[in-house]
Amino acid sequence: MNPKTANFINSISLIFMGVWGFIDVSSPTALIPTMFGALILICFFLSNINEKMNRIFVHVAIVLTLLILFALIFTRLPKSIDDGGVGLIRVLIMVGTSIFSTVIFTKNFIDARRYKS
Repeated sequence: MNPKTANFINSISLIFMGVWGFIDVSSPTALIPTMFGALILICFFLSNINEKMNRIFVHVAIVLTLLILFALIFTRLPKSIDDGGVGLIRVLIMVGTSIFSTVIFTKNFIDARRYKS
């Protein structure tokens, strides 16, 4: 799988899970993953439009992915584990897709360095 596809899957997951969380609990903080997902999705579309700037958009997307991943793991996940239920599943899905995207990005960066030298 290429990083763009992983980026797209992660952004859609963040958007849908964030909106679902907002509808479920009516808390505006549930929209934070949605905003990150929207920004990552914008990076996806911009990298498809402008191939010259692809590296910049990919790096921005990975920084946003890492930020939301750490926020989900260190702030939201412990609360969701205590509460359990559907909220925990939503957080686990977002964490899972973010980790998956990060692994794909990292593998791509390593492969690019390996073939460059």
